[in-house]
Amino acid sequence: MIEGIILTPLKQIFHPKGDVFHAMRKSDMGFIGFGEAYFSTVHVGDIKPWKKHLRMTLNLIVPVGKIRFVLYDDRTLSPTLGQTMSAEIGLDNYQRLTVPPGIWMAFEGLGEGLNLLLNVADMEHDPDEVERAELERFRYETN
Repeated sequence: MIEGIILTPLKQIFHPKGDVFHAMRKSDMGFIGFGEAYFSTVHVGDIKPWKKHLRMTLNLIVPVGKIRFVLYDDRTLSPTLGQTMSAEIGLDNYQRLTVPPGIWMAFEGLGEGLNLLLNVADMEHDPDEVERAELERFRYETN
């Protein structure tokens, strides 16, 4: 596990007339503050390449489909410098993935149909606080 990454199991309440899927409360570990929430999709087999936020904390939830997140730590003062990890999140493994600033992340759609992710971020989007890289920048093999 990369230092600062938090995987939090989330509650699902099933009801015959419609289900409830928890995402985040302000008292939850990983909640730093609220800046914005947005949805993003990724098609099955597609990979969105590496991105690193410099100040933003991400709280990622996948309420529809399944997504594999791959994370790489290149923070020079981190005890997990150079480590990678992956997490597959969806309804069958319903969790929130908290990613602190300074961690590289790429993700791949695994579910057939729609793969939807919700990010509850601690700040509003700022194009000057993010770095991007092509997939080839970091090597990671999935099993």
